[in-house]
Amino acid sequence: MGLFEKLQQGLERSREAINEIFYFGGEVDESFWEDLEDTLVMGDMGADIAMQVTDDLRDLAARKNLKTAAQLRGALADRLAEIFVAPERDPFSATPSCVLFVGINGAGKTTTVGKIASAAHAAGKRVVIGSADTFRAAAIEQLDVWGERAGVPVVKRDRGSDPASVCYDVLDEADRTSADLVLIDTAGRLHTSPELMRELAKVVNVTRKRASKMRAGAMDVYVVLVIDAATGQNGLTQASEFNDALGLDGIIMTKLDGTAKGGIALAVAQRLQLPIYRVGVGEHVEDLQTFDARDFCRALVGEE
Repeated sequence: MGLFEKLQQGLERSREAINEIFYFGGEVDESFWEDLEDTLVMGDMGADIAMQVTDDLRDLAARKNLKTAAQLRGALADRLAEIFVAPERDPFSATPSCVLFVGINGAGKTTTVGKIASAAHAAGKRVVIGSADTFRAAAIEQLDVWGERAGVPVVKRDRGSDPASVCYDVLDEADRTSADLVLIDTAGRLHTSPELMRELAKVVNVTRKRASKMRAGAMDVYVVLVIDAATGQNGLTQASEFNDALGLDGIIMTKLDGTAKGGIALAVAQRLQLPIYRVGVGEHVEDLQTFDARDFCRALVGEE
């Protein structure tokens, strides 16, 4: 199965409501525009995006004399794709780089680290994983399993250790082995806890200071937020709070295959003007895909 086909399959639930509008290919009338706007809002794109996109398509239909819903499907995909921000650099392919994964509990950070480590190692990169979630023994064990499966070393300390010290250790190991890619899993924390966010900011600062002193030259450090797409508009609130506290570099959206709220990806991209590096549309390593705005939007609206 190709990448686009996987996206189509993974976004099936999000696409169902939009398909109801386009399926019968009827005449474009006032009720069509009302239904389109409502559907975009219900898909968690947000009212601002829904209104603007609907207005823009209405103008396009008038200019180009588009009279059927089927004629507007591709135009909708094109317009939605314009909302996304293209990354200046992909930290997972344009190495050397160090990536800190942040987010709330249950978003899929640890699994995401493991999948990216496996894919990068298979692509020939020298990868080191850091287990800076020192609060959950299960997270450390899970990373050990991923590291063993992928043939990638995992740097860790005892449960309850200072997470910043783990970050320092993992960059020492990366320096010693001339690693291309450093992936650091951090503890899940609520974006509403100022104390925990300050602790995470310390972790980021320590990592950046150590990465600036690598023997082969400074290693760029990226802070990437992992969001469970099923959280919907709450994911937008999470992203805003983490961005205010840490200055995020990008987003990874997980579990898109389990929700009808795939439009949250657009809401986050528009609000924060941050790139989405990867999207998860299944459980396997290959189901964590490099984000392509046009393919994502084609799959979302059901364009072949």
